[in-house]
Amino acid sequence: MTIAIGCDEAALEFRDIIKKQLIDQGHQVEDFGAYDSTPILYPDIGVAVAQAVAAGQCARGILICGTGIGMCITANKVPGIRAAVCHDMFSTERSRKSNNAQIMCMGARVIAPQLGEMLVDLWLKCDFEGGGSAPKVAKIMEYEAQFLMKEKL
Repeated sequence: MTIAIGCDEAALEFRDIIKKQLIDQGHQVEDFGAYDSTPILYPDIGVAVAQAVAAGQCARGILICGTGIGMCITANKVPGIRAAVCHDMFSTERSRKSNNAQIMCMGARVIAPQLGEMLVDLWLKCDFEGGGSAPKVAKIMEYEAQFLMKEKL
């Protein structure tokens, strides 16, 4: 699987651990930065990863910043993207099985890298189950399409 990954300067070490894990598991990783400790505006990274996933260049994305919240908010601004903050096993699993999230977001200042590795493994193994969640995800996408149409008018 091709996975887009991105972080801000607060999450460089965490990102490197997750990136190595993904490569060791045989995934192709597209790294969108940051590449050093120079402060950056994380929305630039979040949008780049989300656009790569939305365009189908990457199957899924992983974004890491201090809390995961800012990256999640940013990624969700890209049409077609469902991103979720994943800091525990249950939410991580449900982000895929119930919400069909294509991007997971984590906070390097919130969870330890070891937990992050476990969450990534779980997240990659989970698929959207549909069922009772399918109409809910469809409704999210319907609202998104309505908002996009209003913007074009």
